[in-house]
Amino acid sequence: MERPNAWKEYSAEQLDALHYLCEGYKSFISDNKTERECVAASVRMAEEAGYVSLTDRIASGEPLKPGDKVYAVNRGKSLMLVHMGTEPLERGVNILGAHIDSPRLDVKQDPIEERNELVTLDTHYYGGVKKYQWVTMPLAIHGVVCKKDGTTVNVVIGEDEADPVFCITDLLPHLGSQQMTKKASEVIEGEMLDVLVGNRPIVVEEGAEKDDEAEKSPVKAGVVALLREQLGIEEEDLLSAELEIVPAGAARDLGLDRSMILGYGQDDRVCAYTSLVAQLDCKEPARTAVCLLVDKEEIGSVGATGMTSHFFEDTMAEILELAGETGALALRRCLAASSMLSSDVSAGFDPAFASVFEPKNSAYLGHGLTFNKFTGSRGKSGSNDADAEYVATIRRVMDEGGVAWQTAELGKVDAGGGGTIAYILATYGMSVIDCGVPVLSMHAPWEATSKADVYEAYRGYQEFLKLA
Repeated sequence: MERPNAWKEYSAEQLDALHYLCEGYKSFISDNKTERECVAASVRMAEEAGYVSLTDRIASGEPLKPGDKVYAVNRGKSLMLVHMGTEPLERGVNILGAHIDSPRLDVKQDPIEERNELVTLDTHYYGGVKKYQWVTMPLAIHGVVCKKDGTTVNVVIGEDEADPVFCITDLLPHLGSQQMTKKASEVIEGEMLDVLVGNRPIVVEEGAEKDDEAEKSPVKAGVVALLREQLGIEEEDLLSAELEIVPAGAARDLGLDRSMILGYGQDDRVCAYTSLVAQLDCKEPARTAVCLLVDKEEIGSVGATGMTSHFFEDTMAEILELAGETGALALRRCLAASSMLSSDVSAGFDPAFASVFEPKNSAYLGHGLTFNKFTGSRGKSGSNDADAEYVATIRRVMDEGGVAWQTAELGKVDAGGGGTIAYILATYGMSVIDCGVPVLSMHAPWEATSKADVYEAYRGYQEFLKLA
């Protein structure tokens, strides 16, 4: 049951729409490399599309009616958009759910260290990474520093052409014979992921007040002085900071034919962006349309901003209350009757590593939106396994909408596996299936996608939101 290549069927008008969407997507992932940045940018886009804050709507007490658009933000790192439909909420809603966190390196709370006149920042990797992939490449610092006086300093260093960049060093091959005998998982150990940030010692002018710290660690003293002068923060302020080390630079067209995109964080911002735009472009839905962009998926969906928190459920309760459908039973009925696409990326078939794929159950770049009936590992462990009836419904919706789509599993049986947020939403009794864009080099600092698949994801999400 081979699925056709989507590129072969496009009209000139569709190619123009594909190009427009992908240019916006490249800008989005280039400018927004953290969860906070994604949420802030998404809120700006939502407000331009007529969405208003749910918090403000609750404060005013104004009821929600069909056509109303509201958004809710959770600690600046998760976002929920709701476009009220004409049908009662108790009959269920249509949900697009994606995550906006990506594998990266997080700066430790006490990170600055000087050794042999080189200053580094200690990091702790976040999510599933191949540690050796992060060395010797230009890196940027994104995040926030929260000070005791209540102010927050936003940090982005390494993206502007005038900015410095940072890197993690590696051993030269002339001295690396022993290193080269190690397994890939051991070539670079976690505690070796120290980001190089300085080498110039501070110069203490003659007659100046004696500074023991500057004499002991003159390069570190220079770096700390720059933090104070340029960002207005002290070293101790790093105790309450969230600083993320990410690849520096913008997403780029990939290939002589410019058919693909190479960029950081496409898992899962490619599904988050297409879900967001589909939600914002939704017109007069029958069932209420919901877009859910969440944090912490890469480390198990834990914490107050992950999918296992009560943010989604509590926000839905507020929505029902303002819509006049009050009570716990109405909420339970709504959630159980809902339908969801757990919008997360899939592994694209890579002929360089064909041995871990089962060809006829793999996702191919350029063949459209990919549906994974199940994920998991070791006998589908940890998976939401969508029921056949829901799969049939999704097939009908996609075919009637002319969407290019395919099905896949996450590699050969026993080759590995993975998971998404699907199983968490399924606990409410709603119908959920995983679907998204196939990716090459998933979880690497730079990942590759097909522009056709990005476009088909957007089209597929649009058609899903029309599901009655």
